[in-house]
Amino acid sequence: MTTLYEKLGGAPAIDAAVDIFYDKVLADERIKHFFVNTDMAKQRQHQKNFLTYAFGGSGTWNGLGMRAAHQPLVDKMGLNDSHFDAVVDDLATTLKELGVSDELIGEVALVAESIRDDVLCK
Repeated sequence: MTTLYEKLGGAPAIDAAVDIFYDKVLADERIKHFFVNTDMAKQRQHQKNFLTYAFGGSGTWNGLGMRAAHQPLVDKMGLNDSHFDAVVDDLATTLKELGVSDELIGEVALVAESIRDDVLCK
């Protein structure tokens, strides 16, 4: 069975997508404030590692759980569904620009939706 990671094009595709995605995030008035004090080089690598894991390219995840990682953003900055939606929108737009099919973008969106409640600490 081919993983979503492989369908998307593996490491080169994830690397390109994350770099373009964060350019969009940092320009997005809805969510850019969450990253003002973030080391973006570290964040980009962290996201590449996470998406590799989430899309089936790696069997291990060494980062924090979604709740632990995002709890401060929920508590101190009001991270909510509208912000999560903005992230998903920026990711979908990025993938579309990279020529990813609507079907695969839908699979990516399902993965994102599967962690919504944990990210938002619901």
